[in-house]
Amino acid sequence: MIFSEISPEPVAAASLGQVYQAKLRSNGKVVAVKVQRPGVQAAISLDIYILRFLASLARKAAKLNTDLPAVLDEWASSLFREMDYREEARNGLKFRELFGKFRDVSVPEMYMEQTRRRVLVMEWIEGEKLSEVRDQYLVEVGVYCSLSQLLEYGFYHADPHPGNLLRTVDGKLAYLDFGMMGEFRQELRDGFIEACLHLVNRDFDALAKDFITLGLLPPTAQKGEVTKALTGVFENAVNRGVQNISFGDLSGNLGRTMYKFKFQIPSYFSLVIRSLAVLEGIAISFNPNYKVLGSSYPWIARKVLTDNSPKLRSTLQALLYKDGTFQIDRLESLLSESLRARTEQSLVRNQQEDVDSARYAIKQVLSFTLTDQGAFVKDLLLQEIAKGIDALGVATLSSATSAAASRLPFAGGPSPLTSLDDEDVTNLRNLYRLLLLLSKVSQKENSSPIPGNNSAIEKEGGSTDELSLVLYEITSLPEFLPVISIIPELPLESQQQLLLLPTDLASRILSRAVARTIRRMFI
Repeated sequence: MIFSEISPEPVAAASLGQVYQAKLRSNGKVVAVKVQRPGVQAAISLDIYILRFLASLARKAAKLNTDLPAVLDEWASSLFREMDYREEARNGLKFRELFGKFRDVSVPEMYMEQTRRRVLVMEWIEGEKLSEVRDQYLVEVGVYCSLSQLLEYGFYHADPHPGNLLRTVDGKLAYLDFGMMGEFRQELRDGFIEACLHLVNRDFDALAKDFITLGLLPPTAQKGEVTKALTGVFENAVNRGVQNISFGDLSGNLGRTMYKFKFQIPSYFSLVIRSLAVLEGIAISFNPNYKVLGSSYPWIARKVLTDNSPKLRSTLQALLYKDGTFQIDRLESLLSESLRARTEQSLVRNQQEDVDSARYAIKQVLSFTLTDQGAFVKDLLLQEIAKGIDALGVATLSSATSAAASRLPFAGGPSPLTSLDDEDVTNLRNLYRLLLLLSKVSQKENSSPIPGNNSAIEKEGGSTDELSLVLYEITSLPEFLPVISIIPELPLESQQQLLLLPTDLASRILSRAVARTIRRMFI
């Protein structure tokens, strides 16, 4: 016998068996022993056969686009795998290896030698159901861990119901029951991230294409009509701000439009949606204002800014440049949201004030722009700053020339600044707004939007306004002192990269100046 003692009555009921508490004879450790109920496999097989028959009838009768039998097959496959406790133990080992090292996450140890097909032996975890302890911090830990499962590793817990999520006696989030796990392929992970980005940025035409990538729509769908429908479904929700978007509301609103178009539910989708919806449901039970998407989007924003995936790089490029014009509002939004993202290092109980400090925010900005991960964003920023400085030089020269001409005898007043074309004006505005964004980060105002149509920078009229505003920002050096003071605290590699920036920027400005001169000489 491998147990020195075992509880005579089950201490918990699992979906397929009973759980007992026992002690191992070899080392005296307290373990949980899950024993499968006799005849459960035959009973479930009969139930699935009946459900599959009914699903086929329902699909034909209601003329549904979704392949209900395929969805049922996906669920049934997970269920049959769950009935082999050796497979569950292997899942638990993998989950522990990937996520057991996360801060404030606990994953029980699996005892493979003692585990059999119908008997699972694992570490005993003492705790309370997460849904009963009202712990907002652990919900945040669960969101971070779930996003890492879904979008970083593609291996996720597909059955995170309240009974499988515990708050341990030492205040950690414990995951139990690894029978039902899901695999999220890389192209689907990228598609999910793209869909979230396009949703938040109101790019509903791109969102319609994302739905095709994710398998929610067939390639033959009329994208124009779908775009119009998605705009009607999601626009009001998005207008409330990303932090107020309810994952449950989005799912419900989308469901009401599915019958009009050939929407289909891929077999993987129901498991992914459930894994996120359960966390939101637990949080809402004690915090009605909690939104899982609002907590998730900063993580997604940071990932799209720092990920090396060619697919996500292309998405970021398309998001920030519309018809060849740099969309600085979107960059500001991504940077601001990414600074709200809770990382494993920052996700620490009772230390939120330190995490939210301006100094920490500035460090985060510099960190991911001065590393290999942030090279893409760094190059993009240098490119736009170079364009702006080039336009600033032209504007300054034009202003000086106009001022000198106005002093000549018989001059009719200052001449208009004709050297600036529309592209120069746009680049000058973007330079101003980039400087404003940097100053706002320095002042810990990164959650505030950059001024819109009411700002003088947006008013027509004149390159004179743009020039004066840019020069004002450049001369406001005290606002940038927090950034400068952070530099000595950066890793040595980041400091070295920072020293290379002026040379890189000067090279880009020189290239633009030469190109401008050649263009004016020959065109």
